[in-house]
Amino acid sequence: MIDGRKLVVVLPAFNAAATLELTVNDIPRGLVDEVILVDDGSNDETVQVARRLGISKLHAHPENRGYGANQKTCYRAALAEGADIVVMLHPDYQYEPKLITAIAGMIASGVYGVVLGSRILGGGSAGALAGGMPLWKYVSNRALTALQNLLTGAKLSEYHSGYRAFSREALLALPLLANSDDFLFDNQMLVQAIARGIPIGEISCPTRYRDDSSSIGFARSVRYGLGVVGTSVAYRAWRWRLARPAFLDFESDRFLAAPVTAGKDPVAG
Repeated sequence: MIDGRKLVVVLPAFNAAATLELTVNDIPRGLVDEVILVDDGSNDETVQVARRLGISKLHAHPENRGYGANQKTCYRAALAEGADIVVMLHPDYQYEPKLITAIAGMIASGVYGVVLGSRILGGGSAGALAGGMPLWKYVSNRALTALQNLLTGAKLSEYHSGYRAFSREALLALPLLANSDDFLFDNQMLVQAIARGIPIGEISCPTRYRDDSSSIGFARSVRYGLGVVGTSVAYRAWRWRLARPAFLDFESDRFLAAPVTAGKDPVAG
């Protein structure tokens, strides 16, 4: 609990066996009420490691559905558990789990509905390049962020962090089921929050790029980048009332806090 609000951490996992224990060991358990792991059809021992670590809220997709689809299951499961605050943390130990306290606190304050752990804010040893981010990824990150700030009118330091926190109200306000099942999900989710006028905060977060951390390759990064451009242009067209992209259709069904369907997302117990 934090300020009387239930805090749930969700771990969208895919082949995270080598780094899961490091991540879980640094989660501030005295503050976190539940840890939920969703395995997206891993072909390593992610599920077995999660069981050994005592993660009781464990869901497994029978096949790989994609990063976005994994998050959809994560958030539905968290809301079904009665979460008031949800922190999404990659189990590849790239982001600092100890900052959950600070990130969740910003949501609990009631000032923000969304908080990002930014790899760009701060410098020195906390900077993205110092943490091992490849130069081409850093340059791409900065270029895409500048473009998105221009088209959305926001002033975020980055749109591409995988370390995020949400209030229950924010998750329920967004049509997340309309988003991509792949990596573009993250970006669409932020643009939806901007469109809905949900306050977004950021906190500096050091990053670690390790050989056993997950990372998308150059080709998929190019596809992601093109998708980001398309998302930003679609937002501007929506703002100018020239188009009604499906992911910005706020009259559609919201992201309901329904239980995860066992037939589709069996609990790996």
